[in-house]
Amino acid sequence: MEPGVTDLKHFQRGSLPEGFRQMLIDVHTDAYADQMDDPFHQRFAWFVDHWTAMDGFSCVVAYEGDEPAGFAYGAPLVPGREWWRSTPYKPSDNCSSTYAVSEVMVRPAWRKRGIADRLHEALVEERTEDIAVLLVDVTHPKVQALYEIWGYARVGEQQPFADSPVYAVMVKDLGESP
Repeated sequence: MEPGVTDLKHFQRGSLPEGFRQMLIDVHTDAYADQMDDPFHQRFAWFVDHWTAMDGFSCVVAYEGDEPAGFAYGAPLVPGREWWRSTPYKPSDNCSSTYAVSEVMVRPAWRKRGIADRLHEALVEERTEDIAVLLVDVTHPKVQALYEIWGYARVGEQQPFADSPVYAVMVKDLGESP
């Protein structure tokens, strides 16, 4: 990782420090500063509350000193509600437990330093689920290409909310390395 960003800290549901929610919101506001007039982005606090309340929620935050540079978080999905179920994708026999990577976000001042890769790897490396799934805005082909480098494959599309973008549904077998 780039000199300066020296610390990756892991957090779990049930042991989140005071100010954690606001830190996530502040990083999001910085990362999406040019899109904060969009009502979907304005609801990020709701998403933070939703995800941090989920069983199995986990988060990795990259810090430079005391300053958060970015984060990645997610949680296991309830069987039958996995995002890939709306696509033609079929997992291998007896391999359907799914970890949803909800966010991988790096603030602009720390981008293009490999931090997103490190955050993602730290988030999923110890997961016991069979599959990781994430959604990426279809209008961001460079981000989709990055996830493909990380071992994900596009298996379909979905629009989870009426005001959300259309997303590519991407899956990765957690038993394989990119």
